[in-house]
Amino acid sequence: MGKKSTRRLFRPSRLGHDLDRTGDRQLFPAWIRSNGFILGLFGVVILAFLFPQPGARNGWLHPDLISDFGIALILFFQGLSMPLEKVWRGAGNWRLHVIIQVFTFVIFPIVGLGFQTLLAHLWADETEAVKQGFLYLCVLPSTVSTSVVLTSVAGGNTAAAVLSAAFSNIIGVILTPLLVSFLMHATGHGRPIGPLLIQITMLTLLPFAAGVILRRFVQHWVDANKRWTNPISNGVILFIVYTAFCDSVTERIWNKYGVILTVEVLLIVVCLFGTISLLIYLASRAARLNREDAIAVYFCSVKKTLAMGVPLAMLIFGSRADLSLILLPIMFYHPFQLLVNGLLANHWASQRTTANDNEHQRTTVNSKRHSAG
Repeated sequence: MGKKSTRRLFRPSRLGHDLDRTGDRQLFPAWIRSNGFILGLFGVVILAFLFPQPGARNGWLHPDLISDFGIALILFFQGLSMPLEKVWRGAGNWRLHVIIQVFTFVIFPIVGLGFQTLLAHLWADETEAVKQGFLYLCVLPSTVSTSVVLTSVAGGNTAAAVLSAAFSNIIGVILTPLLVSFLMHATGHGRPIGPLLIQITMLTLLPFAAGVILRRFVQHWVDANKRWTNPISNGVILFIVYTAFCDSVTERIWNKYGVILTVEVLLIVVCLFGTISLLIYLASRAARLNREDAIAVYFCSVKKTLAMGVPLAMLIFGSRADLSLILLPIMFYHPFQLLVNGLLANHWASQRTTANDNEHQRTTVNSKRHSAG
């Protein structure tokens, strides 16, 4: 990456396209396009507070029917977009993959339980839905696209990032509900897992597998038309978030908790992100990973998927009136991780460019000395 490209602010929600700062007239529309999904999240929340009736239970939008179809559609597109043909390129580095999966599905949940124990003393009136939301956030799989893009921009091991992030999503479809059930039972809020697994199989695993199989025949078309498939998936996610907040508004949940709850959740998200980031750094140092592997481990371990998190929450927790409170931690974690990780990716890319330039200068100087001698 050259000096000119590293000066640009990387926008991970754009999935690899840097923001073109060619003029003030183009900057604002480009910024909106780059962050359209995050703006959409805030937009549908505001819409739910203004017009809650259409998206609430028994509303004319029929959220239960549309959400079930939307969940299957999202997982179908996830399978359709899964780059399995690239996955095996990074299969040899088993230490890296073990670290990532252990952080995603073991250390993250343990840290979540630790935070819950600590918050029981610091935040005595924390609502049960928010507690469940943080536990749910901690057992979600990593993202695929943004983890890979950030690793690539920062100069990390991209092939290994593809494999680990893809594997995390594949096993997360089953492992996340199992971990949620285990943690809920551990905290005294369990529910039967058998019927849930049957429902998850029908609405997630089957569409996901169908997408993976179909990709073998339409791979080039899918990769060339992501500008159509991504907005469809994002639109379904925004609809589910809208209906979740519609239920909470009609049930007057926000009248009970207010703005203070939102600020408290945001502060916990920042602390959780910082704690996990520190643990990943220490683990990478202890494992003596090289720079490229450490970057891949960081981005694949610290990130959590909103794209899979929202539909799985609908299946695991059902059409609860307080579902919006359960989704609140991941809704805050998502834009925060994009912001911080985007800045880190740029910083590490700049470091790599500076190191390459210094190495080039040293090579040039040594060459001139050798010629002069």
